[in-house]
Amino acid sequence: MDKEARAEWGSPMQFVLACVSYAVGLGNVWRFPYLLQMHGGGGFLIPYLIMLFLEGLPLFYLELAIGQKMRLGSIGAWNAISPYLGGVGIASIVTSLYLCLYYNILNAWSFWYLFHSFQSVLPWAVCPLNSNQTGYIEECDTATPTQYFFYRETLNIAPSIEYNGGLHTGQVLCFLLAWAISYLFVVRGVRSTGKVVYFTATFPYLVLFIYLIRGFTLHGAINGILYMVTPKMEELASPQTWINAATQIFFSLGLGFGSLIAFASYNQYNNNFERQAVIVSLINCGTSIFACIVTFSIYGFKATVNYEKCLDKTRLLLLNFFNLAEDTISIDNVLEWIEKLNATYPMEFAQISTKLENCSLERELDTAVEGTGLAFIVYSEAITNMPLSQLWSVLYFIMLLLLGMGSMLGNIMAIITPLQDFKVVLVSDCGNILAGLVCLFCMLLGLGFTTPSGNYWITIFNDYGATFSLLFIVLIEVVTVSYIYGIKRFEKDIEDMLGHRPNWYWKLMWMFVSPVLLIALFIFYIINYILGGVPTYQAWNKDTGKSEVVEYPLFGQVFIGLLLVSSISCVPLTALYVFCKGRTNKRHHKRPLSMSTLSD
Repeated sequence: MDKEARAEWGSPMQFVLACVSYAVGLGNVWRFPYLLQMHGGGGFLIPYLIMLFLEGLPLFYLELAIGQKMRLGSIGAWNAISPYLGGVGIASIVTSLYLCLYYNILNAWSFWYLFHSFQSVLPWAVCPLNSNQTGYIEECDTATPTQYFFYRETLNIAPSIEYNGGLHTGQVLCFLLAWAISYLFVVRGVRSTGKVVYFTATFPYLVLFIYLIRGFTLHGAINGILYMVTPKMEELASPQTWINAATQIFFSLGLGFGSLIAFASYNQYNNNFERQAVIVSLINCGTSIFACIVTFSIYGFKATVNYEKCLDKTRLLLLNFFNLAEDTISIDNVLEWIEKLNATYPMEFAQISTKLENCSLERELDTAVEGTGLAFIVYSEAITNMPLSQLWSVLYFIMLLLLGMGSMLGNIMAIITPLQDFKVVLVSDCGNILAGLVCLFCMLLGLGFTTPSGNYWITIFNDYGATFSLLFIVLIEVVTVSYIYGIKRFEKDIEDMLGHRPNWYWKLMWMFVSPVLLIALFIFYIINYILGGVPTYQAWNKDTGKSEVVEYPLFGQVFIGLLLVSSISCVPLTALYVFCKGRTNKRHHKRPLSMSTLSD
């Protein structure tokens, strides 16, 4: 390929915004707050920031340097270092493909909620009536309106992964729309992507800032903020806290997918990627903390509202049972009245003790909700209790869409760029056709996620499609650069691009700290998977209105095993292919020589 003719970003700012748009995604909004809540509040920031400097920054820098130096996608870049390492790029493409297959269904859900936000009453605010119009639908009454809308109206979820059903028409239409927009974003390569990122990278911050102001004005928001910043330092003694901090940094920055290499390959040769790596990494982590403050203000509001609803139910029960005046008991003194009535009328109080709920603000705040539950249930429930709830709903789901679309750009580019480098489509307008083929292929395979059991398959891809393979890919990357390509040679390449060599910090991380940390994570993942027993997932039980832990059936376990090995097997298989091909070529070269000797 003629590298001089390679397309380039319109400006360094476009490259930075593309990296920010890719790195800052849905995980910053829903996974980081969950981890912070689960691992001791503000205390989790200590291992998180330590892992940023030990793992995130050095590996982010490394991938940008490789892409800018080689000016090729992931396959071409690693193949240029050594033909035996071409499989690293293939593994990155496979991993990005897995992510592309299901990630747009999350954007489809955002579209679904966005379109339903333009109603006088938000459909997840109240339960629908039953067929007799005499009461609410039982499943909704058992659960909550927000849970019912998500699991039944949005997903039409099956009771288990073994259930097969037809496509959800509404979800299919939203899914097609998400892929159509994704195609328009990447159809003209960096020329169109570079313009799109100005919007996808900046508008979510505007929405977050608006939500921050609104969140601080909500009743009970301070309870969530205090919960967030109050550290539980004992959590720092748990190895799991440090492991989760490391993996969150790792996946939040988008390392190993090949997207960063693809983005950097469109830079000018002397672009200062070192400064950009630091800027993007700090922006990404700062965004996680910023989004966390917004989330916990909303979360505190929701917890306070639920807590006060519980107290009000208790108040009404006491007033009615003991025939007290309406203004006798208030929400503020209801707990005191429980103790007083229990001590004064123990026999009568015993008759209603089973009906009394154990109201606890701390328990409401302690209830950890991860992933889609936080984004589409907790936030939605909080929005329904806000004045002008339709406005806040529209803003929130537009923000989710832009975060999701920004990440999709990077994942699609990680697939398209290396394929373009190898001229997979041999026509003059190969970029448009290749982008269309990739989007069409992912869209057709992704339609399976719109079935009733689709959410369970999303869970499989999300839990097992990338984690193991990305750890392996990035470990191979850093070991290759430091010990196969050679740290001295890599230093010279950086000096050639930037005019100076990397300092001692970068070299120490690449050669020792990051590889050791990645090996530890890799081993921990394998041990945890083996000792974890049969993999499980959360299945929705419409009778109880709750999710229940269920073991994956045999075919699900087999599929998980295939996901785990499919991408990493690309590395040894490619190396074996190159080795066998080399030996075959050697034999072909030797054969004419021996024939000429015989003829003499």
